[in-house]
Amino acid sequence: MSKENLYRTAAYVTVFSVAEKFFGFLYRIILSRTLGSEGIGIYQLALSVFAVLVTATSSGIPLTVSRLITKHRTRGNKRAEHATVTAAIVAVLVFSVPVFCLLFFGHDLFDFIFSDPRCMSLLMILLPALTFNSVYAVIRGALWGNKRFVPYCVIDLIEELCMIGMGVLLVTQMTSVFDGAKRIAFAIVFSYLVSFTLSMVYFFVKGGKLANPRGQMKPLLASALPITGMRTSSSLINTVISLILPARLIAAGMTSSEAMSGIGVVMGMSMPVLSIPATLIGSLALVMVPELAENFYRGNHKKLKDNIEKALKITSLIACAIIPVLFALGKDLGALLFDNELCGQIIRNCCFMLLPTSISMITTSILNSVGYEKQTCGYFFVGAAATLLCTWFLPAYIGVYAQIAGMAASAVISCILNLRLIVKKSKKKVCFLKHTLISAVSILPVCLLGVLLRNLFISVMPLLPAVLLTGAILLAADALFLFALGLAEPRWAKVLVRRS
Repeated sequence: MSKENLYRTAAYVTVFSVAEKFFGFLYRIILSRTLGSEGIGIYQLALSVFAVLVTATSSGIPLTVSRLITKHRTRGNKRAEHATVTAAIVAVLVFSVPVFCLLFFGHDLFDFIFSDPRCMSLLMILLPALTFNSVYAVIRGALWGNKRFVPYCVIDLIEELCMIGMGVLLVTQMTSVFDGAKRIAFAIVFSYLVSFTLSMVYFFVKGGKLANPRGQMKPLLASALPITGMRTSSSLINTVISLILPARLIAAGMTSSEAMSGIGVVMGMSMPVLSIPATLIGSLALVMVPELAENFYRGNHKKLKDNIEKALKITSLIACAIIPVLFALGKDLGALLFDNELCGQIIRNCCFMLLPTSISMITTSILNSVGYEKQTCGYFFVGAAATLLCTWFLPAYIGVYAQIAGMAASAVISCILNLRLIVKKSKKKVCFLKHTLISAVSILPVCLLGVLLRNLFISVMPLLPAVLLTGAILLAADALFLFALGLAEPRWAKVLVRRS
């Protein structure tokens, strides 16, 4: 892929991803205002367990299928590409179908998982989506490896819109908070069925084939299992935290209702806002991973090094551009979006964690794309230990912030270890430290400007226009500042509007 095509594709993928997350964010606002923090808390606990199952059955598959298809394509082995897809479908069915049967027909054995029995009812509704999502994960990997990013993004966007449309339609007819939570669970199952159907139709219409998986199962599992193990452990730890944190908050003096509401505010309201950079970085990773894998297998270390540097620098810029906006306007966003003061405080106080979190995310993708899945898996467990320690010991001192403190500690640890491994294993010297440090330092003056602008505008106009105007000026000022420092180049915008 040429440099121009790389930037253009990244820009297109970003547009789709931002649109998808934007609609999802609006949906989250509707749900939070309809179900309230308690309803969101119930829904979030059931969804966290379902997320563990989804992660365990298929999370390592898309990246692995993508990387193996790239490997076979560089060697002109078409049959091996088809065999890889077949092996992946067999693998996810072997894992997902027994899990579905065990939980669906023997769920009474697992009632101890939830302290609130309503959560198990929601999980039973979600379970059929497990197999749909697992097979779709294979097709996503095939599209990813063949660099068919637009169909990949279109199907994901349709899935999101189907979930939102069905969810809004159903939740408006709810009779209670629990009934509403069940209705949005049905909407998730419907959306997964849609994406599964569309992806399978597209795959076969565009010439996709199945072949004897013999010879491809072993390399597939060898690569996928470490990634799946890491992501499953991450999802499992998040679930354990969701189950432990209420007990630790109650032990610290909260009531059960206060603890559940606090978790709903953190996970259902604050984290979607703090996850904004992840949307943009995920788009970058989606485009870069096949490119990195191809350069790695071709032995083109100079281009590999250049792409790693670009990924790290763009990631730093994204995080450093968004942090000042969230710092200056965090409290106002909490009030406008969710009508929740605690949510706004969390956004403002925790926005600085976005830099290590973003770098950790992109460096993990980089290392996984060039065959270091086992190392990133090990690094994850080191960070996970820090997360659990924070969740257990800190609620008595910082309340619901304990969960975010644990996530931040994990991100810092993963970030440092990932960067160390990239520097150590790269054939060509990867230069990123100076750019990252200058980007980080640039956050402070822009934060100060944001606070001054916010206070000025809030004194002369209503809250909503003040927030919009402050945010627009702040992003523009931040961009100009980064350009003046030589840290950013407007290549994406140029390439996107340039005629082919």
